[in-house]
Amino acid sequence: MSYLTGEFECKLDPKSRMMIPSGLKKKLPEVETEGVVINRGFGAKKHLVIFTKSQWDKKLDELSKLNEYEEDNIKVIRYFTRGATELSPDAAGRVLLPKFLLEYAGIKNDIILTCLINKIEVWDSSTYNEMMDEEPDNFGPLMQKVLGNNKAGGKDE
Repeated sequence: MSYLTGEFECKLDPKSRMMIPSGLKKKLPEVETEGVVINRGFGAKKHLVIFTKSQWDKKLDELSKLNEYEEDNIKVIRYFTRGATELSPDAAGRVLLPKFLLEYAGIKNDIILTCLINKIEVWDSSTYNEMMDEEPDNFGPLMQKVLGNNKAGGKDE
């Protein structure tokens, strides 16, 4: 799989189905046969996350290495996998988003899909736009702090 990039505006139909944007279909041909996994996103604002089946399996492989007899580990496993749902596109290329996940993320009708390297975040459009309108004034220094000492794109290159 190549890295995912882009931002897509979508709408839910009355049955909570979402059309997979053609730009994503081109990047993710395996979705037709394997489907995807959707789950709760983690962070300050509630959203959902879509993984390809292979990316989801990699996450589960990481979790399977944890000692499940340690309380913090089992909490991470429980909360990370809680609500995970496999989705397959119908003949029209739509996926049915589970109502309980839509309610969790406060998603009503208008959706923003934003690609983050190897996963897709699913946001209520108003929540996403409010969050992105809060772009920090110090974005340049933040980039330097996060990536500046990294070989990729940093001063050490």
